[in-house]
Amino acid sequence: MRVLTVVIFLVILGVTLAITYWAARRTRTTSEFYAAGSQLRAAENGFALAGDWMSAAAFLGFSGLAALYGMDGSLYAVGALVAFLGILLLIAEPLRNTGRYTLADVIAYRMQKPQARLAALIGTIVVNIMYLIPQMAGAGVLAKLLLGVPYSVSVVFSGLAMVVYVAFGGMLATTWVQIVKAVLLLTSAIILLVWVLALFGFNPAALFEGVETRYGAEFLSPGNYLKNPLDQLSLGLSFALGTAGLPHIMIRFYTVPDAKTARKSIIWLMFLAGAFFMITTITGLAAAYFVGQEEILAADPGGNLALPLLAQFLGGGAGTLGGQLFLAFVAAVAFATILAVVAGLTLATSGAVAHDLYVNVIKRGEVEERTQVRVARISTVVVGVLAIALGLLVQGLNVAVLVILAIAVAASTNFPVIVLSLFWRRFNTSGVIGGVTVGLLSSVGLALLGPGFLGEGAIFSLVNPTVFSMPLGFAGAVLGTLLGGRSLENEARFDEVAFRAQTGAGAEG
Repeated sequence: MRVLTVVIFLVILGVTLAITYWAARRTRTTSEFYAAGSQLRAAENGFALAGDWMSAAAFLGFSGLAALYGMDGSLYAVGALVAFLGILLLIAEPLRNTGRYTLADVIAYRMQKPQARLAALIGTIVVNIMYLIPQMAGAGVLAKLLLGVPYSVSVVFSGLAMVVYVAFGGMLATTWVQIVKAVLLLTSAIILLVWVLALFGFNPAALFEGVETRYGAEFLSPGNYLKNPLDQLSLGLSFALGTAGLPHIMIRFYTVPDAKTARKSIIWLMFLAGAFFMITTITGLAAAYFVGQEEILAADPGGNLALPLLAQFLGGGAGTLGGQLFLAFVAAVAFATILAVVAGLTLATSGAVAHDLYVNVIKRGEVEERTQVRVARISTVVVGVLAIALGLLVQGLNVAVLVILAIAVAASTNFPVIVLSLFWRRFNTSGVIGGVTVGLLSSVGLALLGPGFLGEGAIFSLVNPTVFSMPLGFAGAVLGTLLGGRSLENEARFDEVAFRAQTGAGAEG
């Protein structure tokens, strides 16, 4: 099985490295490095967005939560169906029309002050790093169980691979790697779905009845994992609003030529990712039914290996060639998925450091394009090293929980600042600093004190702190704005921002 997994993975890796080589020969300017020249079509960007959103951490973690906690786990999966509605209706077009490469561009265009860009940069880096960590953890768990490779070795390899993708190929390579990954992931999910449903006569209700018979009716009732109703509300808020604060997702709207194409990209994403995550509920419940919770927990305490174990069972079991082959295929696809997602996160982070910090704050825009690209590539290496170091520290936590915590930080830190920058006339630089500071400290602090990290010894009772930390983020932004005083120049600039956001007049790209 290990040989099969390695062979399949090496084939996928070879394809993605060939894409990187092809993209590297077409990446020279800053626009090509950061945004693929803003020439992607809606379908291409939609598949790439789906590749970004359908992370291996979600693929493995959401299925694991469904296997261990029943319908509570499914709440994590179905959130993808609504996550992008707000972005489609409110955020995508203004974001595309007022920014160029990063989320901080939107805020800096309105405020025209380096302090605002720096505050937005901090929010971007923290959210991206928090989203990177579970991807690295997922890589370590997979490789350790399925290949016998130590957790640390796998994490280091993943970090090195993502540096290669981004440093050489930029956004173009990252985009096509994500497209390939999305196709592979959807293919494996569909195979699993059809196989599971075939065993139940293509009657999903029979699967639910079987799981209920084995584990009791309470397994399909709410409260197995999210015992506090406020946790369920926090989860909904995180998906519905926090997604708009994820920098590695939002910068993809700069890769298309106009706002109309950006909106079409979201439609593609919603169908692709929505269908995919609905499948994870079925496969998670099937893993609980066929594999059993005890075996899933024995393989990994966080439940992250429920899906690979289900694949092994469907193929005929651990001692059969079919079981080993199917397990190898799913494991290789999941591992390749991690590399694609971490590449997108690394690009968003290194681009923010190079473009926002070095070019616009330190050098105040006076930098040659060749130098900008070189600094971005150096930043990529630094981000890769940091991601490896942090990935080594989170072994044993469910990666889906870590993903949701990252989205909670995005909802509390980035989302309030973006919304107020686009829609509140009086909002100012002090508001940006206040919103980022309060949102970041409250969301990270409450998450670290919660059961996601402290277990039964938690001081804060909620797994997801969004229901408290997001209002605090908005409050910090409003209070900072009021304390900062009114600026007629800043308020006058709001009219220009609003006009450009809604019409696209003068939009760069």
